[in-house]
Amino acid sequence: MAGKRSAPHTSGALSAARLSAGQWIACVATALAIIASLGGYGWYQGLVGNITTAQVDTDEWDRPTSVEGVMNLLIIGSDVRSGENAEYGEAEGERPDTMLIASVNVDNGAATLVNLPRDLMVDLPACEAVEGYEGMSPHQGMINSAMTFGGVGCQWNAVEQVTGVHLDHFVMMDFTGFKDMVDAIGGVEMCIPEPVDDPKAHLVLDAGLQTLDGEDSLGFVRSRYSQGDGSDLSRIDRQQEFMGAMLREVLSSEVMTSPVTITNFLGAVTDSITTDDDLTIDTMADIAISMREVDLDRVQFVTVPNGAHPDDENRIIMSDAAPALFEAINSGADLSGGEDEEKGDEAEESSVEPSDVSVEILNNTTLEGLALEIQAVLAGEGYVVTGVGNPELRAPELTTVYHGPGDEAAAELLAGELSNAQTEEVEGLEQTLELVAGSDWNGFDNGSSSESELSVTDDLGGKTAEKQESAC
Repeated sequence: MAGKRSAPHTSGALSAARLSAGQWIACVATALAIIASLGGYGWYQGLVGNITTAQVDTDEWDRPTSVEGVMNLLIIGSDVRSGENAEYGEAEGERPDTMLIASVNVDNGAATLVNLPRDLMVDLPACEAVEGYEGMSPHQGMINSAMTFGGVGCQWNAVEQVTGVHLDHFVMMDFTGFKDMVDAIGGVEMCIPEPVDDPKAHLVLDAGLQTLDGEDSLGFVRSRYSQGDGSDLSRIDRQQEFMGAMLREVLSSEVMTSPVTITNFLGAVTDSITTDDDLTIDTMADIAISMREVDLDRVQFVTVPNGAHPDDENRIIMSDAAPALFEAINSGADLSGGEDEEKGDEAEESSVEPSDVSVEILNNTTLEGLALEIQAVLAGEGYVVTGVGNPELRAPELTTVYHGPGDEAAAELLAGELSNAQTEEVEGLEQTLELVAGSDWNGFDNGSSSESELSVTDDLGGKTAEKQESAC
């Protein structure tokens, strides 16, 4: 769970123009994974000193419940333009141009990035005035407008209240840093299906497969009116394509085996991001370790389900599918549309069914009648219950499934039915398992933390970081 922070308006990095896109997943999580794999902790710690931090007081509002094993980050790209970013035009206020939730499941090594379109109309909560910001009363408005009234803390609050997703940290990024990151890895290969001429985005491109440098990459992810249908949703689709391409480039052998490239890349990352002050190097290392061997098909991009606003053709609202997506995100559910490779391998190796498993149920708690309650549930699932009672030989404090040699698969299957159970091999048990409910008994596993009927790619039109077929 994120720490408690306070949110002053800061100048400099917080006032600088911010971009978004997938720089976090492609340049922070992945870059950290590279460093973690190289063991360069001390060297990386020096680079982390370049990161600008800001405080956010999350005690100021009621927050969604955090879920162990899930790290949710708010990625903010502001359209304020100052300093080195002034060449990209003028814009009043501090309003995210692009915003997304990056949900990293540190238990199963997967990541889902949910774009929140700036044209999305939502019910915004109240935010108190803080230094440099006037605050706001509850009202309906564009989701990205909260930052204009109350800074990053107000925006953090608004996203949590609208989505019900607990956010652990935030990351902001600027235009210049994004260009430097792309240039550091030698550019990003993209398929441009049609010629592009977008003066507002400073972008002129020929059609065809080509490697975009930092300047052209920035124009590509910012371009709106000269590509697609000119909508923010169309631009988000292109940004997601770029995120996947950049991630593949960062993970390529040419980058990972080049110390100079890694150094330049991480320097660009750390020079260009602003985070909350609780996003420490240790937290970053935890993310890196969990993402180090992630498959590209486990990194998914999706735009929040939406539809046309009934009163304004230039705005959108969330559709009925959005709550299910956010609930799945916040619980760490697997949204890949199928079992991960490890679970698939386990299923292939073991063909044990509940009807193949005999078990004796023993109650080592103070809950009267618990063994009979467990029997009713397991029998309903098809398990063969040979008896119930209280333990005599083994009375563990922790709920334990005991099994004899060779019955590991059966024990794991049974333990998987429970919310918190360990397995242990003992001599003398033949064929029949022994389930002892300990003082930590917490019922049965409802599967909410690892399973979901919702699929980002199948049901919500999302995409993965794997290379897709293109028009080139």
